[in-house]
Amino acid sequence: MDRRSFVRLGTASLCSLPVLTTASFARSYATAPDTKPAWLLEVIKANDEQINQIRAYRVKESGNPAFGGIKDGEDIPNAQSTADFARRCACAISSPESTFYRSKELLSETGQAVQYLLKIQHSDGTIDLPSTNFHSTPDTGFIVKRLTTAYTLLNRSGTPGLETVLPGLKTFLQRAGEALAAGGIHTPNHRWVVSAALTKLNSLWPDARYVKRIEQWLGEHIDMDEDGQFNERSTLIYSPLTDRLLITIAKGMNKPELLDYVRRNLAMTLYYIHPNGEVVSEASGRQDKALVGTLEGYYYPARFMALRDKNGELAALCRQIEKTVLLKGVYFLDYYLEDPAFWSELPASKPLPTDYVKPFPHSGLVRIRHGNWDSTILKANPVFLTFSKGEAVLQGLRIAASFFGKGQFQTEKIEKKGDSWVLSQSLDGPYWQPYPKDGIDPAGDWEKMPRTNRKQSEVQRYEANVTIRETARGMEVDIQITGTENIPVSVELIFRSGGTLAGVTKHPTRPNAHLLSGQSGTYTVQNDTITFGPGKALHKGVVLRGALPPVEAPTVYLTGFTPFQHTIKLS
Repeated sequence: MDRRSFVRLGTASLCSLPVLTTASFARSYATAPDTKPAWLLEVIKANDEQINQIRAYRVKESGNPAFGGIKDGEDIPNAQSTADFARRCACAISSPESTFYRSKELLSETGQAVQYLLKIQHSDGTIDLPSTNFHSTPDTGFIVKRLTTAYTLLNRSGTPGLETVLPGLKTFLQRAGEALAAGGIHTPNHRWVVSAALTKLNSLWPDARYVKRIEQWLGEHIDMDEDGQFNERSTLIYSPLTDRLLITIAKGMNKPELLDYVRRNLAMTLYYIHPNGEVVSEASGRQDKALVGTLEGYYYPARFMALRDKNGELAALCRQIEKTVLLKGVYFLDYYLEDPAFWSELPASKPLPTDYVKPFPHSGLVRIRHGNWDSTILKANPVFLTFSKGEAVLQGLRIAASFFGKGQFQTEKIEKKGDSWVLSQSLDGPYWQPYPKDGIDPAGDWEKMPRTNRKQSEVQRYEANVTIRETARGMEVDIQITGTENIPVSVELIFRSGGTLAGVTKHPTRPNAHLLSGQSGTYTVQNDTITFGPGKALHKGVVLRGALPPVEAPTVYLTGFTPFQHTIKLS
């Protein structure tokens, strides 16, 4: 999505819409397909269905201050839900294949939504995101980016009565342009959100201030590392969003050089795909970290670049999305409708990578895949390994020890040694001597006698080393923990809910917890099974002091004491 999830715009004489004709991005509608492809018809139909669902959240009472607005799931009318409804309506009203094509009733509801947006728009042109941001330029940008396309689609449609909607929408957008040309941002992707929104505004109503602000943000350069990943590493939300935004800016500002960043991110993403079509998200720095998600957000940039570059791998990715999760991307219908050249036939497919070992050092992970199984090794993350086999998913391997309340294992680097990957952690646990006499605070204030001025004694040591290597059928994880003796250790194998565990013993007191003492256990989902072991169960202290709380998912524990040495095989 372009923003946080919420419940889930004339006649040609009203506005003359410019057609992009630069050498780099010229697209002739004469060469575009005469009819919409089958995949697009499916999305139009799904959009119709969702409009009917969303209409239930409309504020219909004319005396209500929020009349015309759309409420979210908590019954809060807001700009995001309302703008999204207007955008969806524009897609439907402008599509001859929609049951709402040129609908007088839906056009009226769209107009009411626009009037609500005008009512809640602040004098500076901004809107609020009620869950967190107020007088927010970036949240205004998220809305403007999509409503400009809605304006274009409506204007092209020739629907009778557009004079009741488009002038108000134009007013909202131009007021928002005042904020976007001057306002600030919070996060890296906000720069491109604002720039893309200004690009779209400038295509409708050219303004030198818009261009100047776009150039100012672009002057900071695109935040991409050598792996092809953006700063936020948000593979489910902000990476595909940034790809879409950069395409918008590149087209509207005639900056084809920006497309190289899209190419690089898409090339990287091909190695972030699990065998079941989900996307690796454990390294994200945003709210999608470790969430389960699929590829629908990448469909627009992948298809755009596949057509532009005649890229067979991206064409294959698009076809995979069409077969699996296309309708989850109904939210992006306006992107698909804006330019009929986007409907052109894809180039021939080339095989997607399914057999590789691919390190991404700047992003802090290693990707390993061989056919129907894959694994991710992660640094700076309590979950240092994941393993999946089709639909069966080990979503995390974690280690903790009762070492001074700080024994949750996390490595700061991944080292390649021969055919293995080595992760490590060193900790110490000191005690503290009396404070130097001449520095004692007269009032005995502990905070005024910092530990750094005290001598240490009885220092305890903790050294954990994890060596990971491939086997013929999966992965092998060797765990060695040395230093102070007799420290309780707990190893967690956290599986995704929905499968069946076998060969393990249910923990006597903790829900979702199991112990493995035998030679092996299994976790099965449908026709896919992960085998793991051997086991080790020397105590039942599975949630140790200083460790992260357990995850609400079926979890198998291996337990012991230092010196701890154990090898776990996953296949």
